Amino acid sequence: MKTGEEPRRRREVLRVLRASSRPMSIIAIADELRVHANTVRFHLDTLVGDGQVEQVKPGPKGPGRPPLMFRAVRQMDRGGTRHYRLLAEILTIGLAAEPNPAATAQAAGRAWGERLKPPKTAPNADEAIVHLVGTLDELGFAPERRASGGRQQVGLRHCPFLELAEARDRVVCPIHLGLMQGALEAWAAPVTVDRLEAFVEPDLCLAHVAAKAR
Repeated sequence: MKTGEEPRRRREVLRVLRASSRPMSIIAIADELRVHANTVRFHLDTLVGDGQVEQVKPGPKGPGRPPLMFRAVRQMDRGGTRHYRLLAEILTIGLAAEPNPAATAQAAGRAWGERLKPPKTAPNADEAIVHLVGTLDELGFAPERRASGGRQQVGLRHCPFLELAEARDRVVCPIHLGLMQGALEAWAAPVTVDRLEAFVEPDLCLAHVAAKAR
């Protein structure tokens, strides 16, 4: 079988099992698809490994060895197409329609930031900034620690949501600000990010770090 045909044939095996109200044997599936039993067996191994099909106990024993029986796992296809960009656009449009979109978006980002992995111990100001930079790096912001006029900054050289940020910066950028604020608050850090300047340069956004108000 050509490699390009394998996914199509595997979908056919899965389709037959989903359409059946009862578990089916390899021979029954092969007869339905008019293919060799070894072809069905090959694809069943993959489908079972992916968690899309499960082997079930055979029925009451008759003469001879009972055949292996299979049925589809009743769930959505986890190997299907994803459109997370579309979901992100829908959500940003919804946030933009709020009476105060920036505040709502910032609150959403803060709630997310509070769930980010904290340092092992409550950090001092320097440790908090270092941990924040590491966290932002893992999230794809390509951060760099900076300083200007005696104040600490974090430069962001990459935006993981660039196209959305360019179209709806009043929503996406406050999410980023809230994310950093929520993370630092959850870490009990003595600093926060009091503002985020978007696109101060074509390839740079600036997060301004300040001591947390007592």
